[in-house]
Amino acid sequence: MENILGADWTITPAGGSTGEAYYAHSERKRLFLKRNSSPFLAVLSAEGIVPKLVWTKRMENGDVITAQEWLEGRELTPEEMQHPRVAKLLSKIHHSSELLDMLMRIGKRPIKPEDILYELKSNIRIGEEIAAQIEVYQAMKHLEKMLPSIQKYKQVVCHCDMNHNNWLLSNGQLYLIDWDNAKVADPAMDIGMILYWYIPEYDWDDWLNRYGIDREDQLIDRMYWYLIAQSVSYFLWYKEREETRKAAQRLDELKRLLNRVTVN
Repeated sequence: MENILGADWTITPAGGSTGEAYYAHSERKRLFLKRNSSPFLAVLSAEGIVPKLVWTKRMENGDVITAQEWLEGRELTPEEMQHPRVAKLLSKIHHSSELLDMLMRIGKRPIKPEDILYELKSNIRIGEEIAAQIEVYQAMKHLEKMLPSIQKYKQVVCHCDMNHNNWLLSNGQLYLIDWDNAKVADPAMDIGMILYWYIPEYDWDDWLNRYGIDREDQLIDRMYWYLIAQSVSYFLWYKEREETRKAAQRLDELKRLLNRVTVN
């Protein structure tokens, strides 16, 4: 990485879960570097959804390094996720044919709910003690029961990680960063994460109106379907790694979700 920019640049790790991101600076300029970013980054930059892509370079070992503008800014707070600009930017992403075309061209196939359910069933069979968890049993029954009613909805580009840490505010401009987990999927996957995690339920109608749709029972059903599937998946993931505390947290979350769908 040090050989890319020259001796007058200093490169330091920029954190992140993959360890592939770097901060580079010289007297004149600052850049955000990443190893093996998706080609999807170029269209995200062109749409103004991520900080501007400056250049892309292929290394001799086959790695691809991308450089984006380094912006002074901050992540959104959980409370700021209620701001209308979040709903409007997410709507722009979900309605962009350019983003969808590019993601399909680089080989991303649509994620169908039946595929998600099949994968969960396969992972559960690995450990009988997991299947014995009453919450997991109830969750799988709900997912199977609701599957026919959530199929055949228009699929769009979904970011799939609506954590407030991934929303960057810089010089009055809002960006959504960290697209490593992007999928072609039901927009209810992204919408549900924001509504459930950040928006008081009495404000759901207003938030959805800012996004550009009305609240409908089918949308709420789909939203909870994906939230429950995600919670089961994370629970299995932490159990497999014997991270007991985090697995217990996911199980508690699953209980709360199951109570919500029972009440609703």
